[in-house]
Amino acid sequence: MNVSFDDLHKAFESRIRLGIMSALAVNDSLDFSALKEFLDVTDGNLATHIKKLEKEGFIEVEKSFIDNKPNTKYSMTKEGKKAFGSYLNVMEEIIKAQK
Repeated sequence: MNVSFDDLHKAFESRIRLGIMSALAVNDSLDFSALKEFLDVTDGNLATHIKKLEKEGFIEVEKSFIDNKPNTKYSMTKEGKKAFGSYLNVMEEIIKAQK
C-alpha cells in the first residue's frame, strides 16, 4: 500500500484534536474538565477544537446537570472511530515505509 501524508485527515493535524480523539478512543466518554486537565489547555482553546471535531461529526456532545451544575460529556461517534482508525493506519503505514 502506497500512502503519504496527504492521506491523513486534516481534522487530526492539531495536537489538541489528536489528543481529544486519543483520550476518547480509550474512554467511552469524558467531560470537559477531564479533557481540559488531560490536555492542559484553556477552556477557550479546548472548546474551539471540540467544535471542529463536532462539526466533522467525529464526536458527540451530551449536556446534563449534576447537582444543579451543568455537565458536558463528549464521546466518539462511529464516524469518528472510523476516521481516527484510518488516520492511525495511515500513520502506521508511513512509519513502516520509513524502515
